[in-house]
Amino acid sequence: MQWLMRFRVLWGIHKSCHGFFPAPQHLHCQPLSGAKTSRWNDYDTPEEFNFASDVLDYWTQMEKEGKRGPNPALWWVNDQGDEVKWSFREMTDLTRRAANVFTQTGGLRQGDHLALILPRVPEWWLVTVGCIRTGIVFMPGTTLMKARDILYRLQVSKAKGIITTDTLAPEVDSVASECPALKIKFLVSDHSRKGWLDFRSLIKSASSDHTCVKSKTLDPMAIFFTSGTAGLPKMAKHNQGLALRSSFPSCRKLLQLKTSDVFWCLSDPGWITATLASMLEPWTAGSTVFVHHLPQFDHNVIVQTFFKYPITQCLAAPSVFRMILQQDFTSLRFPTLEHTCAGGEALLPEEQEQWRRQTGVLLYQVYGQSETGITCGLLRGMKIKPGSMGKAIPPFDIQIIDDKGNVLPPDTEGNIGIRIKPTKPIGLFMCYQDDPVKTADAECGDFYNTGDRATMDAEGYIWFLGRSDDVINASGYRIGPTEVESALAEHPAVAESAVVSSPDPIRGEVVKAFVVLTPQFLSQDRDQLTKELQEHVKSVTAPYKYPRKVEFVPELPKTITGKIKRNELRKKEFGQL
Repeated sequence: MQWLMRFRVLWGIHKSCHGFFPAPQHLHCQPLSGAKTSRWNDYDTPEEFNFASDVLDYWTQMEKEGKRGPNPALWWVNDQGDEVKWSFREMTDLTRRAANVFTQTGGLRQGDHLALILPRVPEWWLVTVGCIRTGIVFMPGTTLMKARDILYRLQVSKAKGIITTDTLAPEVDSVASECPALKIKFLVSDHSRKGWLDFRSLIKSASSDHTCVKSKTLDPMAIFFTSGTAGLPKMAKHNQGLALRSSFPSCRKLLQLKTSDVFWCLSDPGWITATLASMLEPWTAGSTVFVHHLPQFDHNVIVQTFFKYPITQCLAAPSVFRMILQQDFTSLRFPTLEHTCAGGEALLPEEQEQWRRQTGVLLYQVYGQSETGITCGLLRGMKIKPGSMGKAIPPFDIQIIDDKGNVLPPDTEGNIGIRIKPTKPIGLFMCYQDDPVKTADAECGDFYNTGDRATMDAEGYIWFLGRSDDVINASGYRIGPTEVESALAEHPAVAESAVVSSPDPIRGEVVKAFVVLTPQFLSQDRDQLTKELQEHVKSVTAPYKYPRKVEFVPELPKTITGKIKRNELRKKEFGQL
């Protein structure tokens, strides 16, 4: 952070005074905003598009002309009281410098791959937009990776460059000799390291004179590694259309962001959610991206942040909201919060209602994948059907399909499919990089098969049931884990649960529930509690769904984004771990 502090005067970086002056009233009354939204409709495919020049630089021009208020483009804070505020004009200047660092110093060219493994630091935004300006394909990754994970990603992607912190630099150095394509290494740190280029020093000395590439809409922009629930992670390659889709009218209606909004996305920067909700969506609307360094999820810090800063909208994994609700806070009536969204896993109806009751704010759902971006959701102001993920967001045409690609009737369980024929919609991934077999396997008739199971009612509302490999087949009955977890959540003893299949000599598979107890039930007899939970599930849902096995655990295994690792639990049950 010393570099940021040295640039305080030049780049608008401040030591926090823990105060905020609200945007002028005329900004709060602005209509739905967005960069040149009138240029495109939901089904347009312009020949050229570049997020840096068409969106970021547009808002820079609006600032120059006095047509955007004083709120920063990027507002970054940490627990030490440090604060960074960059306007769109400063973001344009700094990202042009980053573009020159990558091309002139690093020798990277349009189409080259750059591995981006940074925590929530301001440089993450300089790198992503700098890459977009040059046509370099950025590949985000979580900082929780180890040497083996980094090696796999560098090798399979043939990355020519990597940028990370001094924490992970030794891990990279331990495998770099096995990565012949890797030519350049950038370090984000206040300390130097042999064999690495000092990114902060290079930004300081770089020229801000840069001409953005004239990228085609269908030119590659980013690669996101899938979660690897089945086999090794795949490389979902996206073109510039992923960013263009944020300008489409239907996507703007999801959050209905304004230039006066301060938007906080708590996703790890290694995942597509951060690229979408911490950059593309809010900046398309000219909103402020709020970032807390948050090296570890801490419910106290999160709640304090909502009270301390004028955050108006938030997107996080359901586990974040669940974690907050499980604590005994005096008040959760956040003074400026207007809208909240959950995505990344199923949200239980009971959690939606509890959040509304304690905060006074509705909790909406969104759904997507590394391959799709935001696919469907509950648009702000849309009628909420408890437990539903909402409706498809154009240009995506979502249907529930069988394994042959046939569209199923309403209220029938099947696969979530996105129509790709006769025309693949903007925003859907291009392919799995260098893997035509898996790319072809994902096609199912006229659809891309997400591999997620769901039902859709006659009004188009979608209910998530689980991954296709999560579905439990017990004595011929197909059971989605979310159905059982939702039933368990209604019992006061259950703080959290994860349901998976477990081997059974007679039935083949049975339902097993891993349960985290609420504090007041920790001392109760476990055998009696097991019977009580089983009877409870039988009473609120179809009896065949009840968990024949129950195991009480102190916590559930989760990914960095808060998703429950059901695959890990399932492998343990079947003796594969």
